[in-house]
Amino acid sequence: MNYKLTGTSNSPVLIFSNSLGSEMMMWDELIPFLLPYFRVLQYDTRGHGGSKNDIGTEGYSIELLAKDVIQLMDDLHIEKAYFCGLSMGGLIGQHLGIHFPERFYKIVLSNTGAKIGNDERWNTRIKTITKNGMQAIVDDSIERWFTNSFKKNNPAKVAQTYAMFLRSDVQGYSNCCCAIRDADFRESMANFKVEALVLTGDKDPVTNVEQAEFLVSKIPNAILKILKARHLSATELPQEYAQILIDFFVGSSTFEKGMHVRRSVLGNEHVDQASSKINDFNGDFQSFISHYAWGEIWTRPGLSKHNRSLITLAMLIALNRPNEFKMHIKAAFNNGVTKDEIKEVIMQSALYCGLPAANDAIHLAEEVFKEINP
Repeated sequence: MNYKLTGTSNSPVLIFSNSLGSEMMMWDELIPFLLPYFRVLQYDTRGHGGSKNDIGTEGYSIELLAKDVIQLMDDLHIEKAYFCGLSMGGLIGQHLGIHFPERFYKIVLSNTGAKIGNDERWNTRIKTITKNGMQAIVDDSIERWFTNSFKKNNPAKVAQTYAMFLRSDVQGYSNCCCAIRDADFRESMANFKVEALVLTGDKDPVTNVEQAEFLVSKIPNAILKILKARHLSATELPQEYAQILIDFFVGSSTFEKGMHVRRSVLGNEHVDQASSKINDFNGDFQSFISHYAWGEIWTRPGLSKHNRSLITLAMLIALNRPNEFKMHIKAAFNNGVTKDEIKEVIMQSALYCGLPAANDAIHLAEEVFKEINP
């Protein structure tokens, strides 16, 4: 299974599952907005992209594709994750929510349906590409995927998607067509045991609003969001799509987002200890920290958590803030910073902040190293 895992190890994992004919690159534009909150796992579905090894001639099933996700989680020692699947990925998400609910915090079912198309549609598509190759259906597919305005204003992205589709292996694509053809969750959605968001485009001709509303009506704990897009809504509106995911997975308020990031950077133990000491005097200040520092600054996508930690350490050396410096050394390790990088920050600070400040920083860092043994 070809995959890419991005982000800091202290963050919860968000898994993306692709549409038919797509590769994991389809999510790339969303990732910068999500990395302040999550460790993002992208993968190529069996028979697609870099997961083309040993493609058999027998069709796949959604059960098989869903078990691939569970196997990947097991291989990477991911006990529980968030999940977002689009189209075929949404069918995979439905199977996971019914059969593996204990492995997921929340699931997004995007631009999908409990039953997509019929046997005739999928069998015809399989015959067409078997005879004439992917070129025979690429134009129709792109037409269904994007609105006319998106195609007009984003020719480079459309061309990139066009090339991605044409890279699809005919047999691998056909096998996944079989999985979609045979998947039918219309009578089993009551068994979906994970909190869900159903997301679709108002102009999606493949999995329309009516199908999304059906899913919401059948899933015990589900809500609906509709975007002004066609089938690949995540590609058309990456920032808006990412924000919807953050609001659903983390919370819509700045405070909720700040607490999520604060816990991932400083650790639950530190935040729980700070929260236990809240009183009438310091409560407003603690709220200010979570809202402003963690909810508005640390959530910005322009810098990685890793780089923010390096910058923060350098500034705390210059300002001579020993307690905060020690706290942020621990946080830096959570954000993937190494001892060697911390040493280089201190050396750089010795040049621009002065030898006494760097000398104190060296001793403070060694105290933390002895305490946590990184």
